[in-house]
Amino acid sequence: MRVAVNTRFLRPGELEGIGYFTREICRRLPELLPAAEWLYCFDRPFDPVLTADPRVTGRAIFPPARDPILWKLWFDYALPRAVRAWEADVVLHLDGYCSLRTSVPQVMVTHDIAHVHYPNEIPRRARAYYRRTVPRFLDRAARILTVSEYVRGDIQRVYGVPGEKIALTCNGVRPEFRPLSAEERTRARDDFADGSAYFFYLGAIHPRKNVARLIRAYNGFRAGGGPPVRLVLGGRMAWQTGAIERAYADSPFRSDIVFLGYLPEDALVRALGGALALVYPSLSEGFGVPLLEAMHAGVPIVTSNTSSLPEVAGSAAVFVDPRRESSITEGLTRIAEDPALAASLVAAGHARKDVYSWDRAAAAVAEQLAAVAGGVGPGA
Repeated sequence: MRVAVNTRFLRPGELEGIGYFTREICRRLPELLPAAEWLYCFDRPFDPVLTADPRVTGRAIFPPARDPILWKLWFDYALPRAVRAWEADVVLHLDGYCSLRTSVPQVMVTHDIAHVHYPNEIPRRARAYYRRTVPRFLDRAARILTVSEYVRGDIQRVYGVPGEKIALTCNGVRPEFRPLSAEERTRARDDFADGSAYFFYLGAIHPRKNVARLIRAYNGFRAGGGPPVRLVLGGRMAWQTGAIERAYADSPFRSDIVFLGYLPEDALVRALGGALALVYPSLSEGFGVPLLEAMHAGVPIVTSNTSSLPEVAGSAAVFVDPRRESSITEGLTRIAEDPALAASLVAAGHARKDVYSWDRAAAAVAEQLAAVAGGVGPGA
């Protein structure tokens, strides 16, 4: 079996959610399907370490797919040519896109359809592209995998995709995430919050992540007599950040709000592990990987009661209404003032953390590849 994989999000030093997902799945697939050959298709020059396995060939395919026009050129013209020349039996897309101009069967992982529910929080050109193409992607793919039951149901409700066409995978956590020692936690607080306790937000910063409302809720926490816990935000500024910048500028507690920007993996592990709690009041998520990372790090969670987040967090979180600042404020207050509650959430997270894993996720992908290609099954 010859499998071409769209690996355009595999950009070392720039990995975020889908990039980490791509990396971890691609690390495992050659072992799960050892008789297969693999073509990893990048849209720019790549690190040869990513294709070190002798069963894997890497190819940079022009043009870099960085906006809707280039997405179309790459997916509908450049990628099909490369796939055809390599004589692939199946194409795997791990990023929610696929080609509309190849006859080779395709397996596509869809992480969410947030563009349907929050169209105004996506750049205009990308929004128009998704509106036109996502229904066609879902129709064209031979098999779809989603990362949560929530996303599977959402796709069925919105687009009418038959349930039998959709399989379930998940996300996992890198082994670096673990509880820190007391000494490590102290050093993390020194490094990221000048020695103070801190709430930690993790993720790219854009409207759907609800950061402006989080800042205003933090104002309410402090103004209501909450202890001087800082708010530390880890993640790059993405798009439509004006409201977030205004909320920060208007905050009477802005000296205690810290934007760390994009964090490399070692700093990310330390910043999360040293936190009083992960605060993740996103409006909508297909999975919510930071929740799982917090469980592995032994950190309590405050998160939204919407989309996939209750499914992933289970009993390991305080749930809040992400559209009500007072509800987020209440969640922060409960964590800060009730150590017994925080400890119970950590225990619940420890019990739940192994429900999801990269091995489970990759096995689900391998099973669908083998089924679609009619080739060798996992482990053969």
